[in-house]
Amino acid sequence: MIKLLRNPEVKKTLFLYVLVSFAAVLAAFLWDVSFGFFTLALCLLLSCLYFFTALRRYQRIAELAADIDRLLHGEEQLELETYAEGELAVLQSEIHKMTIRLREQQHNLQKDKLYLADSLADISHQLRTPLTSINLLVSFLSEPDISPERRQKLSCELYALLSRIDWLITSLLKISRLDACTVRFNLEEVSIPRLLEQAVSPLLVPMELRGQTLHILASGTLVCDKAWTCEAVTNIVKNCMEHTPEGGTLEISGTDNSLYTELTIADNGPGIAKEDLPHIFERFYKGKNTDSKNFGIGLALARRIITGQNGTIKAENLTPTGAKFTIRFYKGVV
Repeated sequence: MIKLLRNPEVKKTLFLYVLVSFAAVLAAFLWDVSFGFFTLALCLLLSCLYFFTALRRYQRIAELAADIDRLLHGEEQLELETYAEGELAVLQSEIHKMTIRLREQQHNLQKDKLYLADSLADISHQLRTPLTSINLLVSFLSEPDISPERRQKLSCELYALLSRIDWLITSLLKISRLDACTVRFNLEEVSIPRLLEQAVSPLLVPMELRGQTLHILASGTLVCDKAWTCEAVTNIVKNCMEHTPEGGTLEISGTDNSLYTELTIADNGPGIAKEDLPHIFERFYKGKNTDSKNFGIGLALARRIITGQNGTIKAENLTPTGAKFTIRFYKGVV
């Protein structure tokens, strides 16, 4: 009761109520003594009812404030559904929405922290292996009696390892920009045959060394960011090339219709292991038939580029052997 009387709103209401009651009782006594006593009793009764309801309302508000304070200090389970009267019900509803949103944000932040920790661990693991090899190569190169032939061989190996690290860091920066939605795709209409020719050009020499045959059958145009899309296609073709045996065949096709533009990349290799199919586009995922030099990031980057341009990508196995990647760029929102 003392805390209630300290409330400025209650003080103001009490002053007005006493003033009006005094005027009403005085007027009633001037009119008739018995009517004055009746008015006085009625005013006292209404005063008690007002203070009882006000006290009850402010007690509920104090309980709600205490519940919110516990929530802010980490308590998970709060029974906010008990506040079901008038303005408190509206306030309870809004606070309930707020608590759900805060819990979702907390859950997402926790997931992001775990994901960041896992990513840093994966990156550290990916970099540790080539760095260890680089340290060994540097120690070999520092030997005083090393022959020119061995020095040249070690230098080539060192250059290859440094190139791998550079590619990994560059790819991680690109995929981080895509995840942060800071990339602005410059959409333009490009020729599908020219796009595919540009995408496979860095792989023509490795394919020739492997004795592999490449067939491209494409027509039409595609609205996309040419540079980013070329990189995505290059990563997919590179993956197929690495899993195709020497003398194998890769086929790339491109078609365009009123709904979407479709690119397919297929090989006649051993295909994708059944247990690897659901995870093949995950970052740092390596299948059981993957080369030890593979970082497991090329397909993840390709998928991120394609989906960022309103596209989809699907991987499947062919019969009797081979793998196939199907890319679709839709011309409307899907």
